Amino acid sequence: MTIPELYSIFKNCSGVTTDSRKIRGGELFFALKGENFDGNAYAVKALENGADSAVIDRNSDIAKEIRTLDTGLAARLIPVDNTLKTLQDLARWHRSMTFVNGKPIPVIGLTGTNGKTTTKELIKTVLSVKYNVTATEGNLNNSIGVPLSLLKINRESEIAVIEMGASHPGDIKELVSVCLPNFGLITNVGKAHLLGFGSFEGVKKAKGELYDYIQRTADKAFINADNPVLCKMAEERPDLQLIPYGLYYQGAEILPSDESHPYLRILLKNEGLEIDTHLIGSYNTDNIMAALAVGQYFGVTHAEAAKAIESYIPSNNRSQMVRSGKNTLIIDAYNANPSSMDAAISNFESIKTSQKVLMLGDMLELGEDSVTEHVKILEKVKEVNADAAFFVGEEFWKAASAVYDRVPDLNEAQTEKIICSSTVLKDGNGHETGFFLTSTDLASYLSEHPLKNSTVLIKGSRGTRMETVLENL
Repeated sequence: MTIPELYSIFKNCSGVTTDSRKIRGGELFFALKGENFDGNAYAVKALENGADSAVIDRNSDIAKEIRTLDTGLAARLIPVDNTLKTLQDLARWHRSMTFVNGKPIPVIGLTGTNGKTTTKELIKTVLSVKYNVTATEGNLNNSIGVPLSLLKINRESEIAVIEMGASHPGDIKELVSVCLPNFGLITNVGKAHLLGFGSFEGVKKAKGELYDYIQRTADKAFINADNPVLCKMAEERPDLQLIPYGLYYQGAEILPSDESHPYLRILLKNEGLEIDTHLIGSYNTDNIMAALAVGQYFGVTHAEAAKAIESYIPSNNRSQMVRSGKNTLIIDAYNANPSSMDAAISNFESIKTSQKVLMLGDMLELGEDSVTEHVKILEKVKEVNADAAFFVGEEFWKAASAVYDRVPDLNEAQTEKIICSSTVLKDGNGHETGFFLTSTDLASYLSEHPLKNSTVLIKGSRGTRMETVLENL
């Protein structure tokens, strides 16, 4: 079956899904295959649950059994050489066949090391002042999520904002070939997924694949003119058309925070316009300036954009401030890497409050640089002079045994059973520094040693599940 033929089927479906458990009726089901699952095994179930049709792998068991199936079911199974590639090809075709005012729908492709999802949500919020916006849901930004996001573009859509993630070279190149962006935006480039990219230079090259695409198509890239790394990357692509933005570039400033104004506030001095956000952390400044720039390019005034940004309330453990009744929690626990961790700690250090506690989880996928980067964070935390600092994960523990004499080597601790899963140190002032193998271990410690009247920063890579400690705070 050709993509145009499949597209005709798609246009008569209620949507696309890759999860047979989420069938509501009329969907086009794609049987994707991964390391721990095989959607082909659930294709018939998807049809029985109400899916209109199911795209399956030609070499799958169910494809070989089509002739034995009920004629009605068999007619709704669509064998293809590769279901993932077919999903991507269908999404690309749909993107190309969707027009607004006689032109292909504008698509903004967005990537970066930190701030992708927050920036995407802010851009969506700002553009929604004037347009019907289709945007990536959550962080569905990989080889599956990007085509699924594109396939949600509908007749009412006037612009799309597509987030693209990467953990290996070539990932962005693959994703831009699917979403075909007219505009590109890299939030920043930092040390993340070093295990996959090999080095910081590898990260720059991989993220730069978005600039490469935009340069080839003679489209435009929004660029943070305050970011020397991004500016250098742009200089290496002299034909790249740029739309610059930036706090200093635009003569704006961050207003001081205090007990009565804990959230990030930005003053656009040239306009006398103050933006009072619900975001915690000055590191979100670039995300806001990006949203302002995109909005302005598409005709949303700064005044309109500011009002929209002020209405945005973060969720899903990203730059949230929550007052639990016992403590004030700064929750940024969705992900972590050296650059985002450093920024979060620096912001936490600037907060004026009487009692500070840090709870930091491992930064994952750093490869051979892992211990070194975790040692740097331990040294930085010492400068904060917090009342307590608790670290979760094997990587922090390994780094701690190299920094603290009283923290046993992890292998020795586990094999000789010196400790089970935690060790807590106290200095002469009663300040605590604790190391825990898991967030559950830290949660158990907090249930026995409850915190009150503290401001707590909670951050870590997704795999450390730092949100586990929240119910004990």
